[in-house]
Amino acid sequence: MAIVLGDNRYGKAEVRVVRVDRSGDTHTLRDLNVSVALSGEFAAVHLTGDNAAVLTTDAQKNTVFAFAREHGVASPEEFGLRLARHFVGSQPAVRRARVTVEEYAWDRVPVTGHSFVRRGGEIRTVRVTHDGSATHVVAGLRGLTVLNSTGSEFRGYVKDAYTTLPETLDRVLATEVHAEWRHLSPTASPEAPWDASFTEVRRLLLETFAGTYSRSLQQTLYAMGRRVLEECPGLGEIRLSMPNRHHFLADLEPFGLDNPGAVFYAADRPYGLIEGTVLRDDAPPAEEAW
Repeated sequence: MAIVLGDNRYGKAEVRVVRVDRSGDTHTLRDLNVSVALSGEFAAVHLTGDNAAVLTTDAQKNTVFAFAREHGVASPEEFGLRLARHFVGSQPAVRRARVTVEEYAWDRVPVTGHSFVRRGGEIRTVRVTHDGSATHVVAGLRGLTVLNSTGSEFRGYVKDAYTTLPETLDRVLATEVHAEWRHLSPTASPEAPWDASFTEVRRLLLETFAGTYSRSLQQTLYAMGRRVLEECPGLGEIRLSMPNRHHFLADLEPFGLDNPGAVFYAADRPYGLIEGTVLRDDAPPAEEAW
């Protein structure tokens, strides 16, 4: 039996960089968390400790800061593309770079041009992979918490010896959307409309969640993904993970009170977890992007 080295990668994780553009009276701010993972011809460092091909993770961190200064941050996608192509193009041993970017949104406080307030728990995400010949961009978001107070039912499901959940014709439907979508033709141009694309996908997800009469969270997930692909031809697939944030009617009978769908308790765990992929059947597959 032979024992061999399998897939491996290394890099710098969670480089926190805040880029402030002070040109003009109104400042702009991009707040990022950047992680780099490089793979390629690194067998020697694992097998013999030979570091000759290793670009230090400290240098990777410094590259993130230097690029933020030299090139700015037009968008998380553009920044990730620029970094990934740099690492593959500048290091002979690197065959593939994966750059993951999280962006934390800040809203302006309108009193001045330089005051901001952090926006909730929602995070914008980007994952760029580049190997010198193929480039993939997967954009997304997580922590998008949504709720419909009506317009949802759940019935007609399998009932076995352990089923206690009653059917309902009117329930609260709440979830925290984690969505990722793959662009078919990514470009590193600072002028590429990455921000507009993200805003449009987010709008479609929210509108479809709100506008779909839901018989199951699975049905809602598919409707959201389908709407995004129908209206965004530059996307090949979208993957969604949506936990069911259960809201149960509080039992008020011991207090002599009725509860006609007015008072609920929100259970944080355990929870149902619904996941699914919606894709174009004519789009080329790219599992390596994920």
